[in-house]
Amino acid sequence: MNEFLNALLNWLENGLANFSAWQLVVFTLVVTHITIAAVTIFLHRSQAHRALDLGPIPSHFFRFWLWLTTGMVTKEWVAIHRKHHAKCETEEDPHSPQTRGLKKVMAEGAELYRAEAKNAETIAKYSRGTPDDWIERNLYTKYSWQGVALMLIINVTLFGAIGATIWAIQMAWIPFWAAGIVNGVGHYWGYRNFEAPDASTNLIPWTLIIGGEELHNNHHTYPTSAKFSVKPYEFDIGWVYIRGMEMLGWAKVRKTAPKLSLGEIKPADARTLEALIANRYEVMATYARGLKSACEAELARIKAEGGKHSERIAQLKLAKRWMHRDEERIPADLHGPLAHARAASPVIDKLVTMREELRQLWTRTNVSAEQLVADLQAWCRRAEESGIAELQAFSMRLRAVHA
Repeated sequence: MNEFLNALLNWLENGLANFSAWQLVVFTLVVTHITIAAVTIFLHRSQAHRALDLGPIPSHFFRFWLWLTTGMVTKEWVAIHRKHHAKCETEEDPHSPQTRGLKKVMAEGAELYRAEAKNAETIAKYSRGTPDDWIERNLYTKYSWQGVALMLIINVTLFGAIGATIWAIQMAWIPFWAAGIVNGVGHYWGYRNFEAPDASTNLIPWTLIIGGEELHNNHHTYPTSAKFSVKPYEFDIGWVYIRGMEMLGWAKVRKTAPKLSLGEIKPADARTLEALIANRYEVMATYARGLKSACEAELARIKAEGGKHSERIAQLKLAKRWMHRDEERIPADLHGPLAHARAASPVIDKLVTMREELRQLWTRTNVSAEQLVADLQAWCRRAEESGIAELQAFSMRLRAVHA
């Protein structure tokens, strides 16, 4: 009897694996990272956005692993995520902190997911093309939570009582990092490379924890891109794995974000217009840098003049911070001061006005391609005749863009 009790206590303390503390930490980090990779590569990039095709080996592995470590059903996750993109930042968005509050999305992200998963209309409308084979219907969907129960048994068997703690970390990993951090903070705080039509932001651009999902503004700008990083200082570990699988013949990338190509400066034509529309987010990010530079120059000029210009300086500081943003992304209480900044600066006012005119080249749908080319040519001519250095430089760069 004593031997049995000793053996039981030894198993509860060490499990079958008898791992040391650091080995348990490494194991936990490895298995949670595999789960993140499964979510970003299989559920997100492959299933939800069709940015890549996965071969049967990684596809079936990821499906099994997600059943074992998350209990998430592919069609439910995909449907909810597609609805998030279709209804982003509206009341119908399943988990927008802009409408539900950051605290709620951070604390109750998993609950929001489960609530939307019960919406039969959402699942029917947005889950098309997801796996519907025998194993999906009869195991992964039908017995979705039995997988995580099996994971608990495996962990406790291998590691003893501490295995339950490891299992709890595994179960909390996706709700915290994906449902909380990415869906919450990733639509509330961070930096933006592009003025995507929502509040998406990029978080730390080199983290390994979230598998590339931290580059959320990039993703919302180019949702069908298999690669989330777009700047030299950004690192997408998920893309590294995708390229590795592609070299093994296990994956095929269908689409990545367009790259802005520059050639010799020439008169704007149909190809310039085509390249402008295809790369409009990158083009407008360049324009935004010019607008910020003009605000900085105006601010420096006012400061150099001396005198009592405190109100003017405050307005220009706001302009430098906010004027490059789309109007709907600027807080309502700043519209008045920014309007005063524009009224007092013909240069800033001209830059903002011409930015909106440029935007009309891809927002107007009732105009012929020939007319749009003519409008682009006229825009470039007015920019280069404006006498504003930022406009002139931007127009010359624009005429060097090619598809």
